[in-house]
Amino acid sequence: MPKVVGVCFYRGSKIYDFDAGLFVLKPGDHVIVDTEYGLALGEVTRAPRALPEPSEDQPAPALKQVFRLATQDDLEQQAHNAVLEKEAYHYCQERVAARKLDMNLVKVECLFDRTKMIFFFTAEGRLDFRELVRDMVGRLRTRVEMRQIGVRHEAKLLGGLGSCGREICCATFLKDFEPVSVKMAKEQNLSLNPTKISGLCGRLMCCLTYEFETYKALKKDLPKLGKRLSLADGREAKVIRQNVLEKRVTLYIPGEGELAVGPEELAQLLNPTPQEPPPPGEPPASVPEDRGGRPSRREPAPSQQAQPAPVSKDQEQEKAPDTQESKSASSRRRRPRRRGKKGPKSQ
Repeated sequence: MPKVVGVCFYRGSKIYDFDAGLFVLKPGDHVIVDTEYGLALGEVTRAPRALPEPSEDQPAPALKQVFRLATQDDLEQQAHNAVLEKEAYHYCQERVAARKLDMNLVKVECLFDRTKMIFFFTAEGRLDFRELVRDMVGRLRTRVEMRQIGVRHEAKLLGGLGSCGREICCATFLKDFEPVSVKMAKEQNLSLNPTKISGLCGRLMCCLTYEFETYKALKKDLPKLGKRLSLADGREAKVIRQNVLEKRVTLYIPGEGELAVGPEELAQLLNPTPQEPPPPGEPPASVPEDRGGRPSRREPAPSQQAQPAPVSKDQEQEKAPDTQESKSASSRRRRPRRRGKKGPKSQ
């Protein structure tokens, strides 16, 4: 089973995996490895680890091997290459100014065996630097490659201190650039001032992605800013502030002012605590409502309505004449009066 080590070629660069073979390595050792451009000197930054057994789903990766351990002569040659890089950098800047090229030279990198030198630069658009390459080849007597990079890669190569007071992340531990958007700053309730959320490169800071997923998870149970809520007692409220880390929101209630509540208190305001169920065997007390939604008087159940008292035959006979007399009297009162024809007045 092969052992894999992580090798870094310069400060802040990406860590590449190499097959350690039979070498016993530890972090901090300098090794000579075989790369696409030939032999290169790097530093072991990740301890050797064993790869899992290859399978159909995960075949064994094709890794280049560690050529040998670096000697003192190799370290001296690397130091001499660093001096050569500085000389090439200054000479290239002179030729860029002489030919009036709109480009910004960032860094010069020389391969370990001095067979090639790479010039990193930034520019607004495409440039014709063929004459510049001829000048550099005539002076350095080696192959020259001009590579255009972006502003984020430029900040990674140069390094510096961020607004937090620490060295920028891309020059220390951040190996890959992830996309950053303004939405991440909005989700974390940060100021949208470009000078406060931009890094040394002029783009949005990479650290905006670190806590973005955490804020999204915490905001799931909180109402959005500006949302209007209808409380259970009929009042209207508006969300004006959020404290995501404490999971608290501030409501503005017209006529009452501001009210800071947590998730449990907010749920109580929106949905009041239900009444306790009645004991078993006792029907729940309910108040019927009329069509207008107002509570009406409770009507007794048919079993609970008052039953008329039994009446004897003698009482019925005594009440019968009274009933007939009352009916005849009422019929006389209701009978309309007949009016005769008016005759001539007597003289």
